[in-house]
Amino acid sequence: MYQIYNTVSNLPDSWDALVKHDIFLQSDYLKALEHSAPANIRCYYVGIFKEETLVGVAIIQRVQLYLKDMFRNSQVSCAKDFLKDQVSKILKGNILVVGNLMHTGQHGIYFQKECISQQDYLECVFQALEVIEKEIKLDQNKTIRALVFKDYFLKDDIHTQTDFFNKHKLYQVAVQPNMMMDVRSNWNTFQNYISDLNKKYRDRYKRARKKFNGIISRELALEDIQTHEKQLYNLYFNVSDNAKFNTFILSENHFYQLKLQLKNRFKVFGYFLNNQLVGFYTLLLNGTDLETYFLGYDCEHQYPNQLYLNMLYDMAEFGINNNFKSIVYARTAMEIKSSVGAEAKPMVMYLKHTNSVLNALLSQIFGLMNPEQNWEPRHPFK
Repeated sequence: MYQIYNTVSNLPDSWDALVKHDIFLQSDYLKALEHSAPANIRCYYVGIFKEETLVGVAIIQRVQLYLKDMFRNSQVSCAKDFLKDQVSKILKGNILVVGNLMHTGQHGIYFQKECISQQDYLECVFQALEVIEKEIKLDQNKTIRALVFKDYFLKDDIHTQTDFFNKHKLYQVAVQPNMMMDVRSNWNTFQNYISDLNKKYRDRYKRARKKFNGIISRELALEDIQTHEKQLYNLYFNVSDNAKFNTFILSENHFYQLKLQLKNRFKVFGYFLNNQLVGFYTLLLNGTDLETYFLGYDCEHQYPNQLYLNMLYDMAEFGINNNFKSIVYARTAMEIKSSVGAEAKPMVMYLKHTNSVLNALLSQIFGLMNPEQNWEPRHPFK
């Protein structure tokens, strides 16, 4: 048996106890998202029960994709314009995502294996998808274009469920890897990390720190985030708008709402030069994992002050000094993240287009969305 919830306030009391291992499934995070999600994303929450007991949950996001959101701020040839137009005709519209489109990783499903089989659990999730799809068609006359089960490591148990994916014609598609750094047992302080860098990368670290040139980093309290809300958003948007492909734009109050709901489990660090905010990064404290979240900077100070590289070092320092077991740097910018010690962990998704003809082309289509990047993994440690 399953139940679909449209708001966090209606979730059963036992929800948080079941998902205490993952902040992205907990009601505080979901509540913040409910008040600050991108305009084109709406969340549904699925509870799966055995008799009266909650034994599984799923987060489903309805995403409305439009050309202006997907491809932004790019100067391309007529041929590439044509290609983007063809891709957008297939992808644009409404999709349902099992997972969190706003963060790298599997943060959409969880069930108690001792209480329900994975096959039965996935069938309940798929039934909920079909109900949501029909409701959207009935209430708004909108057709769901695609279904997505998002972000699984290659060793995830879900890959054993080939019968389920074949039955529902969901195809496995490779996506960009998740960049993660395991914190070594001998890194009791950040200085231990620096000492483990080989000479080339230790010198690189020292150069980056020198290029700060008077920039001061400090954590922002809730009131600070509210005061600098517009500046934070502009710096975030500056980075987001230069990405080749995007599926959403954050709302301006996103960071404030996260801090309001998550308190010390959400961190915002600002970079100030002469009391002017020139960059920031955010962190989510997720059990033993430190999850790097959204960041932003202005172009004027990014390169001369190596803001992005310094952010990566600062994230590592926070994770090591606060005894996290891993630092999740997420996808994008793989080479520079590998230069500070992150390793690429391959991931896949499962997708289905509701048009049977287009469904067979999904692998090629998704390849256009996630082009292979030629990058060289770095090996910064001795």
